[in-house]
Amino acid sequence: MLNWQRVCLIGAVALVMSGESLAQRNLPPMQIEQLTEHVYRYGGLTNGAFVVGSQGIAVIDGQICGSNGTQWLKEQLAERFDVPVTYTILSHDHEMHICGLEVFSDTARAIAHVNAKPHIVREGRRTVVPEITFDERMRIDLGGIEVEMIYLGPTHTDNLIQVHIPAEGVLIAVDFVREGKSLAMPELRDLNIDNSIRALGYLGRMENVDIVVPGHGGITQQESFLYVRDYLQTLKDRVLEQMVAGKDIEEILEIVTMEDFSDYGWFDLWIRANVITMWEQMYHYREPTDDEGCYECDFPIGFPVGEVDKYSGP
Repeated sequence: MLNWQRVCLIGAVALVMSGESLAQRNLPPMQIEQLTEHVYRYGGLTNGAFVVGSQGIAVIDGQICGSNGTQWLKEQLAERFDVPVTYTILSHDHEMHICGLEVFSDTARAIAHVNAKPHIVREGRRTVVPEITFDERMRIDLGGIEVEMIYLGPTHTDNLIQVHIPAEGVLIAVDFVREGKSLAMPELRDLNIDNSIRALGYLGRMENVDIVVPGHGGITQQESFLYVRDYLQTLKDRVLEQMVAGKDIEEILEIVTMEDFSDYGWFDLWIRANVITMWEQMYHYREPTDDEGCYECDFPIGFPVGEVDKYSGP
């Protein structure tokens, strides 16, 4: 299933970049899967979820823009359940995951982290503007089932939240982990490295989690957080070591192969972009000791590293 979704993801992104219309894409069909008594996963290209209580439904995330997936979900929920959608929850501001949630605005109030709203408004995201925002944690009661939203600081964006249904043992962790042992992201441009490493360790040991729903691919378990944490920590350490030794990015790409992580999913496609963007992050992270070589003189910001397609490699 993961390989099939990989093909669909790469193909869909390629079509977007080439300017072809959404109607020409071969997107996966929309599906609904019941995970526990009250929690369901839904989606096609991306994963969303919804939680059904006796008094209402909370929908977590929409679908890719133009897919009509969120409208499809609204129709499905109206047919299957006799309670309204009372809340929509936006995992973060990235449009691929939140498009179309405005279709629920007739009955639902939208919730997001406080940092998400300015991004959504400024960038004109095609979604609902959050009516309710929170800083660290927030709980809602749908009638017999509670949903908790957790912000662990800046990780993948400054507004990504985790959505936990503790009584059902389900955690929705969008764009922070993938199925099994896998790289999590095509590149690390918008990742807060150190806090992500801490947050991944916390999530990997969090109580009342039996099922993890990532933003893409199949469901997974908590161990996946620890796989990503170990990979990020090792990548950071190795890139920094070579930078301190005075190596430029092209040399680092030759030295830091991360071959001991080559059994991770998406490795061949994403490792080059991961190394380059880790180097860029560490460039701003460290202050070199003054020396005759002058690392910042030899390799200034904007030092060319070649074209990298984050989905297809160099």
